[in-house]
Amino acid sequence: MKSEKDGKSMPNAHLHELFVDELKDILGAEKQLLKGLKKMADKAVGENLKSAFTAHHAETEEQIERLKQVFSSIGLTARAKKCKAMEGLLEEAEEIIEEFEGDEALDAALISAAQKVEHYEIASYGCLVTYATLMEHEEARKLLQTTLDQEKETDGKLTEIAMSEANVAAA
Repeated sequence: MKSEKDGKSMPNAHLHELFVDELKDILGAEKQLLKGLKKMADKAVGENLKSAFTAHHAETEEQIERLKQVFSSIGLTARAKKCKAMEGLLEEAEEIIEEFEGDEALDAALISAAQKVEHYEIASYGCLVTYATLMEHEEARKLLQTTLDQEKETDGKLTEIAMSEANVAAA
């Protein structure tokens, strides 16, 4: 099946359906994450961690808007699908909150749960950037790369907070 892009054959058109499916999945994941980040921010003890979760919530809202731009750049309306992976990761975060609430290790546990989410997002956006590159969706690639960079930065911030505060407090 050949896909068309501006009336000409799209390179690596066989990836188009996968690309669109993955876009729907990550859009759903980002929307699901908004609720999870609010809960994690509310439960975090350390101010730096609370602040990191709150900042990532705002970034996630931007990332949702950016994903809508990606869909538009390839001529589609943005549609999300329920992301089962994010659902599982957020359920695990809920369990961690219940298990460690009131414990000195709560922030360390929250960071662990949040980094699992970040690593899922990094993997997803990394694949999407690759697909967009291969199909020569340059605008989509740039937008997705911006989000991938943000996710990596968030992961790094969480590691810093873990190493300088949360893990030390839990020790």
